[in-house]
Amino acid sequence: MTKWRTLVLATAGFNFSFLIWFSFAPFTGPMAEEFGLSLAEIGILASAAIWLAPFGRILTGWLSDKYGAPTVFAIVLTYVGVFSMASAFAQSYAVFFVERLIVATAGITFVIGIQHVSEWFEEAQLGTAEGIYAGVGNAGAAGGALILPRVFGADWSGPLFETNWRAAFFYTGVVSILLAVVYYSLGEAAKTEAKRQATKESASFKGWLYTATRYGTVVLALAYVMSFGLELSMNGWLATYYREGFATDDLVLASTFTATFSVAAGLLRPIGGYVSDLLARKEKDILPFFTGRYREQWTFVSLCFIVVSMFGMTLAGLSGRVMVAVGAGFVVGMACAFTEGAIFAQVPAMFPNSSGAVAGVVGGVGTVGGIVYPLVYSAPFLASLHTGYSIVAASMIPIVLLAAWVFQPDVAERATTDGLVGSSSGGSGGTTPSVDD
Repeated sequence: MTKWRTLVLATAGFNFSFLIWFSFAPFTGPMAEEFGLSLAEIGILASAAIWLAPFGRILTGWLSDKYGAPTVFAIVLTYVGVFSMASAFAQSYAVFFVERLIVATAGITFVIGIQHVSEWFEEAQLGTAEGIYAGVGNAGAAGGALILPRVFGADWSGPLFETNWRAAFFYTGVVSILLAVVYYSLGEAAKTEAKRQATKESASFKGWLYTATRYGTVVLALAYVMSFGLELSMNGWLATYYREGFATDDLVLASTFTATFSVAAGLLRPIGGYVSDLLARKEKDILPFFTGRYREQWTFVSLCFIVVSMFGMTLAGLSGRVMVAVGAGFVVGMACAFTEGAIFAQVPAMFPNSSGAVAGVVGGVGTVGGIVYPLVYSAPFLASLHTGYSIVAASMIPIVLLAAWVFQPDVAERATTDGLVGSSSGGSGGTTPSVDD
């Protein structure tokens, strides 16, 4: 293996994981009709796609450090494929709901790939490499929105199934199992055996607790709530929003509108990582408030961009013009992409020997946004479907203020050693000092 082949393998695995994760989104209309679901129940289904991700990501991040990414990735893809195939045969909504909950854990593969890529790339390229991995991987949601309703159209009639969404779930499950075999066969856990052992040895509970409670980990996890959590919520909700908010009954058209957000949120993510790398490499200050903290400056700018863009989403929706709302959604996707790329340029650079564990915490906590935000979007007390975005934006402001405090130079230099559980004097080397004392 080379680092670039590893990047391609991890990216392909995560891209498909994202596709199968949100494979339900284009079919909410026909599923709601068959199972008799209300709009609020569709919102719950979109939220439920994220329920198991927080704990799953935290666990698999640690497991990836301990057992290596190829093994863990293959296991997840296998059981996800099996339950996706099973959900195609479900006759009761209760059984279907549980099976799709398990399929939705495909999203935990994110932290596995983050760990895998970080084991092969040097720090100067981490932001760009992780941005490519996560960005192209996240675009799997766009692929699903564009491809699935076209391949499995409303008039689908093929082997095994006469219902399009059942066929989609079955055949994507088959592909998931095949991809698991490929990942396990071709993947190598780390660039060198020394690197593999250093990472494996750091995978203790005390080491995990230490890194999970550092201020740097905490603030990046909350920042990921308002970036990736937001992305998840929009991926699962926008097709319904465009259909219900603008009376767009065309399933393919609503899914295409959604894909514009997913494309921005996915394919633009490498820019976020690249800018972070560039500022760090050139030691370029873009905000005088955080002098010398180059990666933090870019992350803070991106967080502010998200808040502004979400208020813009409400204004665009209230205009009553669907194409304006689609354009606003693209801008929100861009803001998510820049922020996510910035965050995961920081994570492996801060904690080089426990990147899986930290990525698990950041990625796991971050998915909470995907659980909560759809419930806000579909809340029955809202005056219209458009106002939920502003409520979410207002809820993000405390996170931005916390980031402003942690990113101060005198606080940021201790952010990997000082935390909620114990502290350690000295510089921020991204290690876990004194955890065995």
